[in-house]
Amino acid sequence: MEEEKKSLNFIEQIIEDDLANGFSKDQLRFRFPPEPNGYLHVGHTKAICINFGLGEKYGAPVNLRFDDTNPEKEEQEFVDSIKKDVEWLGFKYDKELYASDYFDQLYAWAVQMIKDGKAYVDEQSSEEITAQRKNPFEDGIESPFRNRPVEESLDLFERMKNGEFEEGSMSLRAKIDMKSPNMNMRDPVMYRILKRPHHRTGDKWKIYPMYDWAHGESDYIEQISHSLCSLEFENHRPLYDWYLDQVYDESKVRNKQREFARMNVSYMITSKRKLQRLVAENVVTGWDDPRMPTISGMRRLGFTPKSIRNFIERVGVAKRENLIDIQLLEFFVREDLNKVSTRVMSVIDPVKLVIENYPENAEEWLETENNPEDENAGIREIPFSRELYIEREDFKEEAGNKFFRLKLGGEVRLKSAYIIKAERVEKEENGEITTIYATYDPKSKSGSGTEESLRKVKGTLHWVSANHALPVEVRIYDRLFTTPQPDAEKETDFLEFINPESLKIVQGFAEPSLKDAEVGKPYQFQRIGYFTKDPDSTNEKLVFNRTVTLKDGYKPE
Repeated sequence: MEEEKKSLNFIEQIIEDDLANGFSKDQLRFRFPPEPNGYLHVGHTKAICINFGLGEKYGAPVNLRFDDTNPEKEEQEFVDSIKKDVEWLGFKYDKELYASDYFDQLYAWAVQMIKDGKAYVDEQSSEEITAQRKNPFEDGIESPFRNRPVEESLDLFERMKNGEFEEGSMSLRAKIDMKSPNMNMRDPVMYRILKRPHHRTGDKWKIYPMYDWAHGESDYIEQISHSLCSLEFENHRPLYDWYLDQVYDESKVRNKQREFARMNVSYMITSKRKLQRLVAENVVTGWDDPRMPTISGMRRLGFTPKSIRNFIERVGVAKRENLIDIQLLEFFVREDLNKVSTRVMSVIDPVKLVIENYPENAEEWLETENNPEDENAGIREIPFSRELYIEREDFKEEAGNKFFRLKLGGEVRLKSAYIIKAERVEKEENGEITTIYATYDPKSKSGSGTEESLRKVKGTLHWVSANHALPVEVRIYDRLFTTPQPDAEKETDFLEFINPESLKIVQGFAEPSLKDAEVGKPYQFQRIGYFTKDPDSTNEKLVFNRTVTLKDGYKPE
């Protein structure tokens, strides 16, 4: 038992303590509350895994609730993408809910707060309100409308709702404490006038609740037991609790807010505003561009749900923010892809290889394994012929003893095929090699059991039969930024750190089995890296994205 307690993270410990102090397990309920104003990014994966992970651990329901209180920035496209991302990560939510479901109740509670002397309508501008709040080290100045008669505030609030006033002309504020050292408690705005159509409620509302007011009360309506959020909301917790005090019924579960550290990953940004700039200014092709740190971008790049969940589990739940090395994420991606990827042969910088002593019009189909890491993956057949493509970097006319690929007069094995020897080359006038001529040992066929087939040579090359090759566009993705923390320099626009080499497109050839490749399915292009078919592919043009290289030197501690 002692060991199990040590392995708990601090949030699990809070829950265990609550259960030990009489909280009923069947009252546990969690939620993931995204704002539908953009696509989810790598930072959100931590919140998703924490909330849904707790749901799985304790057998408790988890709601997916959209905090849709700002119609200026919210769209159905973002709602749909968020649902897809959560489901792709392998989680199932209990209910799909929206803060807008509760607009009527929130309004009724606000009216009651006015009647109780806990809220008032302020006719000052947002700039005036901000100026009166001062700073944590000096008392704020009370609004001249703070003590206006309740009836006036009730009348004005209803007329605000009915759309009688212009945007910015007035707001509803909670009456708390203008001397509080916590700036969030200095009479925060609860409602502002916003005459914009809402993606779900249409033109019904001319006022919209502020996030702090809607969020905690939505948790209460849904009877969320533990409201988990990132550390930036820690100083909002007193306001969360104060709002809850105004509506709390002792017969119900009182939700509690607790905070964990956000996850920052090197070479990535998690500011939605900055991600929107990347899209708006066409730095990337869209929210799902494989260079984007969005979940949809990582999915399109070829990351797997399991690799992301394993990464989050390894990072853990902490109270202090830190920068996680992107190589740790890539380590878990490689680890999973190595287990599940089908091995195929593709050449991305091709040079022709002609086997002069192989019959001109002959072809044969050779067996090769789909995945040596998975004994159930089976085998497939690949075509072999006189003319092949190999990687240009796999051949040198002259090379030292440490070059284990093909050189003039040297031998290598072609993967799952024969041993060949390079005899001569043909070149362009500029010296570029156009064709390598070789001979093969007909008795050296892989797996044939002959003495020649068992002969050891230093190198094994991948290859593609030229007569059967599929033309493919290969997109070689690299990090979008040149520096680990592109938004750390406050004096420099983060776009200054865009990596001009973040995408390189090359034309190559692949074995014919890839004709039926599925979008999103992982493949290992042998000796090159891990790849996945891109949705841009058509029947006429296959497109593959490089997910990660085969190896790097990173070892997690």
